[in-house]
Amino acid sequence: MTTLHAPRRPSDDGPAAGRQPTILIVPGFHGSGPAHWQSWFEGQLPEARRVAGIDWETPILARWAGAVRDAIDRTPGPVWLVAHSFGCLASVVAAADRPERVAGLMLVAPADPERFSLTGLRVPGDPHAPQSLARWIPDTPLAPPSIVVASSDDPWVPLPTAAHWAERWGSRLDEIGAAGHINVDSGHGPWPEGLERLRALQAAAGSLPPGPLGGKPRNRRGRHGALARLRHGTRSDGRLFELRG
Repeated sequence: MTTLHAPRRPSDDGPAAGRQPTILIVPGFHGSGPAHWQSWFEGQLPEARRVAGIDWETPILARWAGAVRDAIDRTPGPVWLVAHSFGCLASVVAAADRPERVAGLMLVAPADPERFSLTGLRVPGDPHAPQSLARWIPDTPLAPPSIVVASSDDPWVPLPTAAHWAERWGSRLDEIGAAGHINVDSGHGPWPEGLERLRALQAAAGSLPPGPLGGKPRNRRGRHGALARLRHGTRSDGRLFELRG
């Protein structure tokens, strides 16, 4: 596996500095059952806990990203996000708004935004399908270090699409061959290789405080944040309501 080398950041005296990091597990559409690698990670990592408050059967990105961002805000100290599938999209939105709190992201088999609309599933290529999520996904480099772990035969995202988003997010692409959607169906229950990837990313970033390179970290609140834009678009869709601002 490729060795990760991270650039140095200036010291940070913010509220997250010096505290033990927490690993937030963010499952994808339908959640991650007890045989899934994310559940196995939770059993292996005492500092890991699953993000709560998400309806795993209703992939509405504004609600998912809001729950992830709320979990980040409630967690003392820096946070690592370990996400799968649709949970990767929610994690990227939340991390874009909280660069000073997120130490890094492991994004496994990120779902193709073209497969989803603001209000749920969509069929790409259907002339009557609602607009895809693609325009609402952050497409500039994330401040924290990140990797995208992708498969060459993932039914939820073509490898070139995963590579495109990895490039847009400034993530290292880790292509692991024909591994399906990297879930239970593809044989990824206990996943020691995945845990090694997380540890390598953490080790590479271990000497760095959370936050963007080259300056003071700055979170995004109000109407200019990624989640605020997403919520505004979801409200404007006209089919959902009761999304918090």
